[in-house]
Amino acid sequence: MKVTTQLYGQFILNTPQNFTGTYFADTVDYLEHDSVYRFLKDSKLTPAILKEKVGTIIEYSPNGKILFDDSVMDKSSSKKIECATKQYSGNAHHVVVGIGVVTCVYYNPDNDKFYPLDYRIYDKERDGKTKLDHVNDMLDDLIKKDRKKQFFTHILVDSWYATTKFLNKIMDYDKLFICSIKSNRLFSPNETKKPTAVKDLDWNNNDFFRGKLKGLPAKRLVNLFRIVISSDKTDFIITNDESLINSDDARKESAIRWKIEEFHRELKQLTGIEKCQARKQRSQRNHIAVSMLVWVQLKTQAWKEKRTIYQVKRDPLKEFVSAQWRNPSLIFEV
Repeated sequence: MKVTTQLYGQFILNTPQNFTGTYFADTVDYLEHDSVYRFLKDSKLTPAILKEKVGTIIEYSPNGKILFDDSVMDKSSSKKIECATKQYSGNAHHVVVGIGVVTCVYYNPDNDKFYPLDYRIYDKERDGKTKLDHVNDMLDDLIKKDRKKQFFTHILVDSWYATTKFLNKIMDYDKLFICSIKSNRLFSPNETKKPTAVKDLDWNNNDFFRGKLKGLPAKRLVNLFRIVISSDKTDFIITNDESLINSDDARKESAIRWKIEEFHRELKQLTGIEKCQARKQRSQRNHIAVSMLVWVQLKTQAWKEKRTIYQVKRDPLKEFVSAQWRNPSLIFEV
């Protein structure tokens, strides 16, 4: 039996926990282990396959938001996977060996749905590109498409991507941004004051500041907000959206960025995107591509049935366990 994208996706979609090619071969009659190996090694699935799939279900809004972030697929248990490198993992809160996946997610505020539009594999050894380079490439592609459809207004990123060069690029494209920034970024509340670290501004008497972020042109003023998350955590948010002048509104708009974290969490927990054990970088890329398609399938079904994506994925296993109670294949004896 020859493994195809459809067959491999069917396996990833339905297997509850074990996502390895070996398990796939063990569960299908007349399927050799080498067939799975050859499929992953010889196929060339790219982000274009995700774009095509999402294009059949996405609902755009003229008020849409674009979210960029990256997630690390933990490969700490293997030291010989080609595109796995040491990098910081926000999930693990330390440096791990993993594959970085830079993702672009679209959020529609009209129906509160989000969709992955694009992604890139961070593999600087092969293509020489940083994660920020990949974000720039994806933004360029989006702008070409948006000139025809006008389907988004804002771009949201975290502090790692909020470089002055990237923010200037967003404004060059006449788009709005809402970004978190580091507490030591320098900001001038007016033309005469010396730039000051945002954490050291007089926040006791101000809800927000309008002024210049160091590195941006003098005419490109931004609004700066301090968002107190907890007693030991404070975020600083900047935006060129002049309509945002209230910290509560800024908090609400900035929180949309967490939709991409929700996407990453579901992707890891339900599709086995981290679980491929193949060593070749091409095999890993193909597994990631299929995992993305599986998430789209699960999410679409969840929206259709008005259930959570976790229920769609795990209810069949729950039904199997219930059936075992009624008619157990193994009997426990004391």
